[in-house]
Amino acid sequence: MEEEFARARERLLAVAYGITGDRGAAEDVVQEAWLRLVSSREPVDDVTGWLVVVTSRLALDVVKSARHRREQYVGQWLPEPLVELDADPADRVTLDESVTLALLVVLETLSPAERTVFLLHEVFGLPFTEVAGVVGRTPAAVRQLASRARRHVADRAPRFEPDPVRQRAVVSAFATACAGDDLGALLALLDPDVVLRSDGGGFVSAARNPVVGADRVARFLAGVQRRKPAELRPVRVNGWAGLLRVHQGHPTGVMALTVADGRVTAVDIVLNPEKLARVRAAHVEGTP
Repeated sequence: MEEEFARARERLLAVAYGITGDRGAAEDVVQEAWLRLVSSREPVDDVTGWLVVVTSRLALDVVKSARHRREQYVGQWLPEPLVELDADPADRVTLDESVTLALLVVLETLSPAERTVFLLHEVFGLPFTEVAGVVGRTPAAVRQLASRARRHVADRAPRFEPDPVRQRAVVSAFATACAGDDLGALLALLDPDVVLRSDGGGFVSAARNPVVGADRVARFLAGVQRRKPAELRPVRVNGWAGLLRVHQGHPTGVMALTVADGRVTAVDIVLNPEKLARVRAAHVEGTP
């Protein structure tokens, strides 16, 4: 049982994180699922399947309880980013490559049930009969939830560049333009309808509302870099090329960039220090 749990743990973390948007909560959920498994008095034939269902139910409970807190959040709420500082990190959470930080922001606008159904069925491939057991609905009702969620996501989810090489090239050029205070180069890299969101959580300065449009986003980014110059280091954010803002040797922000057709269509900046705790710890451990 322990071996099967160890093999399934990465998938369970991905399910819990996808539903909650919170790595710490995801780890707590997976641990609770394991404790429920070992204390179960009923025989479990499919350990992994049982764990996926229980993990999903627990994660859904977390989202429901967090709903009010997120509505009262100071400024814009963004998920805790999954940041890889190196090519082969230990204990990573592997999500489907289409589940970007920007998509998780869109999923946050769904109801907890719709979000859970969409992730479990569309991303993780669970059949409707199993998803129905998670959300407490009939399979027919779950199909309706999935249909509504798909339409919502299709209308709002940003386009993204499927080629990681081209995506990295755009992100690299973006970092160079920001660091060099090259407003013209930055404007050329931004989609005309680009959207920038930043999450300071009330702890640090951040834009309270989305910044929309290439000119406004470019000037916002240039102003931030002038006020608080930072090194922009390439990292992977939720599986895709992103940037780590490092000021005086300390990580101060994570930038997730959505790229499509050679331009940046969305910039999501996590500045809330509570959501950067893991990044800072990993950065310190990786510093010679």
